[in-house]
Amino acid sequence: MPPKAKITKDMVITAAFEVARKTGAENINARTVSQTLHCSTQPVMYHFATIAALKKAAYQKADEYHTEYLLSIPKTQQDFMLGIGLNYIRFAREEPYLFRFLFQSGFIAENSLPEMINSAELIPVLSAMQKEMGMNMEQTKEIFITLAMFVHGYASIFANNSLEYDEKLIAAHLKRVYTGAVLAIQEEKS
Repeated sequence: MPPKAKITKDMVITAAFEVARKTGAENINARTVSQTLHCSTQPVMYHFATIAALKKAAYQKADEYHTEYLLSIPKTQQDFMLGIGLNYIRFAREEPYLFRFLFQSGFIAENSLPEMINSAELIPVLSAMQKEMGMNMEQTKEIFITLAMFVHGYASIFANNSLEYDEKLIAAHLKRVYTGAVLAIQEEKS
């Protein structure tokens, strides 16, 4: 008889991520994660003494997945900034449980805009935006905050409701907001 497969910590985190993705983070518990892994609850509790610690690890995995998703701009997309905004909204529409886990569950580590904009998790997105726009980091952060509030509103609507998704209309709105944010920064410089 072959030995039983060893359940690693990464496997437990991935299973918790999948539970959050398919049914919501509120359903992460030893039983649902062990069912996903086809094992007893013992390996889950061996790696994580508390469900809160497991949810925190699953949150981190979801955050990394979200960042990769945001930065996966199709080569056909010529406007990088528009691409990030559309990906954020698309993510909420395609992954509503993960979106709610990341942004509406209380797990987010930052409690204010200044904390959010200066978080280590946001550095890859801000760096890509800064490179694309050719602005300094402070200007990039100002534009990001303006766009983030608008885009998050759109995304929240799609994550929590079943409105019709019209990418052309959304793209037109995002272009207006982005153009206005850039113009405001340029006016402040002059």
